[in-house]
Amino acid sequence: MLELSECSAGYGDHPALKAISLTARTGEIACLVGPSGCGKTTLLMLAAGLMPPSRGAVRLEGSPVQPGDMRVGLILQQYGLFPWFTVRENVELGLKIRGSPPEEIRRRAGREISGVGLQGLEGRFPLQLSGGQQQRVAIARAFALEPRLLLMDEPFSALDALAREQLQDDLLGAVRGRETAILLVTHSIEEAVYLGRRIWVLAGSPGAIAGCFENPHPGSPDYREEPAFFRLCSQVRSLMAREKVA
Repeated sequence: MLELSECSAGYGDHPALKAISLTARTGEIACLVGPSGCGKTTLLMLAAGLMPPSRGAVRLEGSPVQPGDMRVGLILQQYGLFPWFTVRENVELGLKIRGSPPEEIRRRAGREISGVGLQGLEGRFPLQLSGGQQQRVAIARAFALEPRLLLMDEPFSALDALAREQLQDDLLGAVRGRETAILLVTHSIEEAVYLGRRIWVLAGSPGAIAGCFENPHPGSPDYREEPAFFRLCSQVRSLMAREKVA
């Protein structure tokens, strides 16, 4: 679905990424984990078409990603909700901007609001919601546009531990059965291992791919309590520690 090939990028004379090659597959969550300053958010900007690579290519379904590419959705840490819009109005906004028919807007918005468990709260404003509920609105708004690629930048980092785990499960449920590829950036090794079918480790400055782990059990029931989960967390942590020292 998404393919970055030998991509480098920077800001003026400051290189941020060096020769990045990675992929994200349809119907799966790929996680990108790494320390602060290694270029994770810059990589998302490349994948979204919001920043051109200085070298290399970014392709989605085989064609270059362009600024404003309607195939791409983006969810940020701070939700990005309009405080003067209700839950329903926030979820419908992208569809209205796209010019979708009113009946389709109502249908899609209703489906996604129910899908993230916010039915009955459609008339509330963001300030009347918890942080977890606000993030659910952002997820519903993104999925209402039926993106081929969904990019998520630390989407759960502002939440408490229990709310974060619940949102992780909600995301797994939301992506199940969809032909959407998800690339999720996180600082949390445990989150990456729980969600990611593949876990890409980014390290260094400029950032480069230090390794990739295949995960056969993402999101499976009780996975957080299984030895395989702790084993993979340890492997990812060990690689990150080695790269930091190097």
